[in-house]
Amino acid sequence: MTDDQRRAAMLVSTDELRSRLGDPALRIFDCSTYLVRDPVTTYREVTGEEDWRREHISGAAFLDIPNELSDKSSGLRLTMPQAEVFASRMAGYGVSDDSSVVLYSAGQIMWATRVWWMLRSIGFDRARVLDGGYRKWQAEGGPVSSEAVRYAPGNLTARPRPETFADRHAVLAAIGAADATIVNALPPEQHRGESDVNHGRPGRIADSVNVNAFDLIEPDSGTFKPVAQMKTLFESQGVIPQKRTICYCGGGISATGDAFALVMAGYPDVAVYDGSMNEWAKDPTLPMQTGA
Repeated sequence: MTDDQRRAAMLVSTDELRSRLGDPALRIFDCSTYLVRDPVTTYREVTGEEDWRREHISGAAFLDIPNELSDKSSGLRLTMPQAEVFASRMAGYGVSDDSSVVLYSAGQIMWATRVWWMLRSIGFDRARVLDGGYRKWQAEGGPVSSEAVRYAPGNLTARPRPETFADRHAVLAAIGAADATIVNALPPEQHRGESDVNHGRPGRIADSVNVNAFDLIEPDSGTFKPVAQMKTLFESQGVIPQKRTICYCGGGISATGDAFALVMAGYPDVAVYDGSMNEWAKDPTLPMQTGA
């Protein structure tokens, strides 16, 4: 599969989505979630449901990531539920094995890539992310609505791909390994430990490189950069297809932006460390680094 073919399979343009509105097999979901600074938890997640109720892409239902699509029993925030549980919840939202799913966000596109990655992890490959998200849709005058959409429940089968997520033991094993690369999707100042945002300890997982997820996005349009540019960005940090790549961030969200781009670029073995810094930084036995 070529770069263009992978991009077309993973992203949907605003033009194509407009042409498909009303398709009975289509399931459009607003994944909007916002991070609010919180002195106790660093960030607190707030769903975008209130904004969705005011206005959303015509025909779009809402996905509640922090509450409905995260494992509340893990002791961490925003982690992946068990595959069968997640499949059941997405079926409740209206997704079936033969559905065509479009995911978008009104804020950071990584909330949409988060759901895309979770669907990928249960073996569902019929989801695409709206390139440019809701901002581009609005800028182009795409049809919007305030109707509270609810799809009829679907029938979704879980076919788990456990290799799409990594735990801390896999990350520990990857430190210094010749066949693996650990990639931090957070901004450079957090990677170096120079930000007031930290999740218990400043800095990064030892031996990890930095590809800021926001650097994958065109600042004006909010679309993903050309695949060749994203490849160059990863390769400049030593991230190559011949090695397994484990992506992390603060809570497993921006990490899916990096992971999504890597799959688009044809990298065959990519995982997301779901615990990310929410878990790693709080455990003083797990190695970290600061500085350049």
